[in-house]
Amino acid sequence: MSVIVTSRGRVTIPKPFRDLLGIVPGMRVDFRRNSNGEVVLVIAGQTPPSRFARLLGHAGEGLSTDEVMALTRGE
Repeated sequence: MSVIVTSRGRVTIPKPFRDLLGIVPGMRVDFRRNSNGEVVLVIAGQTPPSRFARLLGHAGEGLSTDEVMALTRGE
């Protein structure tokens, strides 16, 4: 997948790669050169989030606590 470098030297990381690496706005990345001379994009100063991390949280609007308790009690 190729991208275009702007006149200011900027590139957009394609969405499939951002999703794969868990890159979100505001996150820092480093460009490093490996032993083969290839340039590698690395998440800077932190472990990349798990691909499941974005699934954590709550599922949205649903039953209230009282409604859930009533269901578990069979009311």
